[in-house]
Parts: sequence; structure tokens; C-alpha cells
Amino acid sequence: MADSSFDIVSKIDRQEVDNALSQTAREVSQRFDFKGTGATIEWKGEEAIEISASADERANAVLTVFQEKLIKRNQSLKILDASEPRQSGQQSKISITLKEGISSEDAKKISKLIRDEGPKGVKAQIQGDELRISSKKRDDLQAVQQLVKGQDYDFAVQFTNYR
Repeated sequence: MADSSFDIVSKIDRQEVDNALSQTAREVSQRFDFKGTGATIEWKGEEAIEISASADERANAVLTVFQEKLIKRNQSLKILDASEPRQSGQQSKISITLKEGISSEDAKKISKLIRDEGPKGVKAQIQGDELRISSKKRDDLQAVQQLVKGQDYDFAVQFTNYR
């Protein structure tokens, strides 16, 4: 019998992030507490989002609204890397970069965890920015998924290609 396998990845659903950004922009333009603050949220290239407002508190409030929209769309907040508010002329700006992929150090941590604490006979291979986990028993793979979900990593984790 062939080995069963799945991949551990850290990917961003761009459509969901874009939808959350659009909803946030719409809410910011309509809410009374944002009137006259010049609060905006917009894409800056493919991997970055910028929030600007007249004050630090308003910029942080826009960030909070954006985070709430992401949560409603089942997106992990670990994909966001938000800077502290900084002054830029009359505006206060927050830059957000989107984190995607598993770094080689993080991949090594996960594979070491699986070797040390996972069921015997489970193999972990690092393939670029993702991990392929394989085993003869599907129950072992599910145990590995539970083990990885139980850890608190600083990046979002998804399981794909389960076969």
C-alpha cells in the first residue's frame, strides 16, 4: 500500500483579504466616528496594505476594523505584520505586510517536533516553503495534524493535498 500524505503550508487567500479590505474601506467611509479624520485603507503593491488617518488612534481603529473583517472571513491574523503608527506630515500611517510561506527555520522546527513527539513511521520532507508529511497510516497523519495545530507558531498553518 502506498504512503498517505499531506502538506503543511502557510498561504494567504488573496480574494478573502481583498474582500476584507473592501469591506473595511466601505465601513470607514460610512461610520460617523471616522468622519473628517481622512481615514483610508488601501493596497500598496501585491504584498502590502497601508492605513492612514489624521491621528494614531484613528489609524489603530481602522486596523482593528480590518482585523475583525479578516476574522469573519476565517483568515488568521498571523498573516499580518503591522508596523506601529508613524507620522507622515499631517497623517498617521500604519504599514502592513502580508506574510506567506514557511521559512526554512520554521520548517525545521516543525519537522523536529514531528520526529520527537509525533507517531513513529511519519516522515517530514521540506519542499521549498512547505512541508510534506507522509506515513503508511492515515491515523498517524491525523495525529500529526493535531500536534501541529496545538503549537503556537507566529505564522498561519494550513493542511492541503491530503491523500
